[in-house]
Amino acid sequence: MRSFVLSAVAVCAAALMGLSFSSTAMAQAPAGSTVTKVAVVNFQNAVLSTAEIQKALKDIQIKYKPRQDALQKGQQELSDIQTQLNASQGKLSQAGEADLQARGQRKQTQLQRLNDDLQADFEADRDEAVRKASTRMQELLKKIAEEKGLDLIVDSAAAPFVKSGIEITDQVVAAYDKAYPAK
Repeated sequence: MRSFVLSAVAVCAAALMGLSFSSTAMAQAPAGSTVTKVAVVNFQNAVLSTAEIQKALKDIQIKYKPRQDALQKGQQELSDIQTQLNASQGKLSQAGEADLQARGQRKQTQLQRLNDDLQADFEADRDEAVRKASTRMQELLKKIAEEKGLDLIVDSAAAPFVKSGIEITDQVVAAYDKAYPAK
């Protein structure tokens, strides 16, 4: 949200100052006018398309697969208890039925805790990987702006219209993958 506001403010400020926007391929502007070189990048897609993030997300899924499997096994055990409870309706003593219901409640509580912990841990690892890549991407965008002589790089999420030719997301992803190869 913050980058959206900053990007929108930068675009509005440039428009108010009477600056004309051009793509990086635009020729020399007429004498007396100021040209601001602008490029557009889809920041979120760029970060999520990098080889580093793709590998990190795959590694995170592998890391949590045993816990997901244990959760599925526990869900099957809960389902078995429920089936057993339904099949023994009226056949068990009140104590036996109460015991089976209590086992089901304990299993359900245990599974809810396992699921909550799994989700929280998974999201924390995923968010950390994305945060790290986002920080690197911001640094890389500054470097690309300097190399290409860009005055402004706008996130496409903040731009209601983008003229073809100024979108550099694919170039940014390629530069990121070169600078930070997946290990």
